[in-house]
Amino acid sequence: MLWRLRTGAPWRDLPERYGPWQTVYERFARWEADGTWAKLLEHVQVRDDAVGQVEWTVAVDSTVNRAHQHAAGARKRGTRTGTNWKIRAARRCTRPSAGPGAG
Repeated sequence: MLWRLRTGAPWRDLPERYGPWQTVYERFARWEADGTWAKLLEHVQVRDDAVGQVEWTVAVDSTVNRAHQHAAGARKRGTRTGTNWKIRAARRCTRPSAGPGAG
């Protein structure tokens, strides 16, 4: 199980010397469900903290990703919202005609 976690390989790539991958995965899942992994981690942390081997440092990242300057005002596809398009459409329909009898 630790080989798989260390390498990040899929369960199916588990070396044959560890047995069928399905069996190893089922044991891993059972230990996760019953809290065995949490107990092991807590035991190691308490033991190492008692002898001063744990450094409790917290890092917070506040990275901000900005869009390109031209990405801000792009026209959206799909249903139109707002009233500007309605006003422009109404003006197009009421423009004076240049046909006979105009003006």
